[in-house]
Amino acid sequence: MSTIFELPVRVYIEDTDAQGIVYYVNYLKYMERARSEWLRDHGFANPAFWGDDSIFVVHSLNVRYHRPARLYDDLIVTALAVAHGRAWFEVEQTVRRGEELLCAGLVKVACADRHTMKPVRMPSEMLARIFANA
Repeated sequence: MSTIFELPVRVYIEDTDAQGIVYYVNYLKYMERARSEWLRDHGFANPAFWGDDSIFVVHSLNVRYHRPARLYDDLIVTALAVAHGRAWFEVEQTVRRGEELLCAGLVKVACADRHTMKPVRMPSEMLARIFANA
């Protein structure tokens, strides 16, 4: 099994609504930030690009909200590679406050040609980095 990547995040006023509760779309921003740092941790200097012609794009996602985060909460956002095909990989992600699950998601990321935006096969080196501990 791959290693779970963890990114600490603090909730600030800009993340919340008038009641001090994190606005739902900001969980997706936290997950994006964690995925970007997770990819950087795997040796991708610019997580959006692979070489000169390939890019990573979010293909689809499924998110479930369990509990609200609030102003000044300290959160942990995780990323874990769980599956892949020739031109995509999936990442399970969570947002937690301590042991309490606040939000969980499954994000499918595709590899695409940056000029045509059509799917392209991921190089074996890329998959080897992402699934190094699988």
